[in-house]
Amino acid sequence: MTASPARPSLGSVARSLLVAGLVTTLAACGGARVDDGVAAADPSASAGGGGASCVDTSGDTVKVGLLNSMSGTMSISETTVRRSLELAVEEINADGGVLDKQLEVVTEDGASDPTVFAERATKLVQSDCVAAVFGGWTSSSRKAMLPVFESNDALLFYPVQYEGLEASDNIFYTGATTNQQIIPALDYLKDELGVTSLHLVGSDYVFPQTANAIIKAYAEEYGIEIVGEDYEPLGSVEGIPTIVNRVQASGADAVFNTLNGDSNVSFFTQYDNVGLDAETMPVISVSIAEEEVPGIGVERLAGQYTAWNYYQTVESAENEAFVAAFKAAYGDDAVTSDPMEAAYASLYLWKGMVEEAGSFDVAAVQEAADGVSFAAPEGEVTVNGDNHHIAKTALIGQVNDEGLIDTVWSSDAPIEPDPCLETYEWAATLEKDETYCG
Repeated sequence: MTASPARPSLGSVARSLLVAGLVTTLAACGGARVDDGVAAADPSASAGGGGASCVDTSGDTVKVGLLNSMSGTMSISETTVRRSLELAVEEINADGGVLDKQLEVVTEDGASDPTVFAERATKLVQSDCVAAVFGGWTSSSRKAMLPVFESNDALLFYPVQYEGLEASDNIFYTGATTNQQIIPALDYLKDELGVTSLHLVGSDYVFPQTANAIIKAYAEEYGIEIVGEDYEPLGSVEGIPTIVNRVQASGADAVFNTLNGDSNVSFFTQYDNVGLDAETMPVISVSIAEEEVPGIGVERLAGQYTAWNYYQTVESAENEAFVAAFKAAYGDDAVTSDPMEAAYASLYLWKGMVEEAGSFDVAAVQEAADGVSFAAPEGEVTVNGDNHHIAKTALIGQVNDEGLIDTVWSSDAPIEPDPCLETYEWAATLEKDETYCG
């Protein structure tokens, strides 16, 4: 089925935010308060409502939460994120932990459902008393969790590229924001491929809708015609054949794809069935990485474009070690990808912040965050303390015949994050949340 671009189907997100608020209000826990890395004797302290943290640092361990979809439509993407987080925990513990404390992992399944993400995030913060949570994928899941972390003054490390226009003090965004992925992808289509018309295809939720609003503002500025805009409910495939027929009939120079999860399998299968490919009508995708390629089919994706900030084929000593460690842990056929690399880096960045602060206390970690760096597999990444994003190099890639992605274009240097697009005049007309982009 198709959806009109004028109809934002955000009802499920609103319900998720409501549930998150109710769960946050109702749930509570006891524990010891974090104070400069030492637990105070306050067993009745509660994390709820912005009160005292229940994180216990009195022993030899400290808890961290891993919250990813291990079931549902997004498990195709999020399983490797969980694995990379577990790899980082194992490495950090083997190297002495954080402030001489071993990391104790509490895992939860977000089940590809924003409401579940909010509920499980509340449990991790208020009942399990974790020092930080690492996870989420869809923007709907992040939006549902955001009030949980803000109301409890807790920390979420979110590892996936997203639509920008947000900068919460309680979230560290280690994936790309708009000016580090979507805008470079558009620049590449315009400047390198000579694209003058685009068809937009996406899943029907926050990220694709907001990303497409940004794409349309960019297109208006640079004279690119948007010849079609179609959405499919997240996890659905029913309307994909109709969408592909509309894409084919549009005669677009290229397709900008923001589909997520299993819908991509159906989309590229139908794309191939009607005779479309990278030569006849190239597709640039921002949510397909190495782990999705086998499920979609290398033969259907070969030559198609992606926009990310990391590929398994990146040449560096850090990446060589990372890929080798991941394969040693999960098998020779295991592949690495951008979101799981950003998740891996997020744990090391949190470690760096905590050690810079000398404390697990949230306010101390936030204060210490600016300038904290990590030699990540993608290259050196550095935290911007003002907006909690990190500088990242933009990469455009093409899927090769082996199912990996080769870089065909790279930004000259890491791009400083501009989540509110303040430096782009053409973005001034975009609707922005004044809470974060005032």
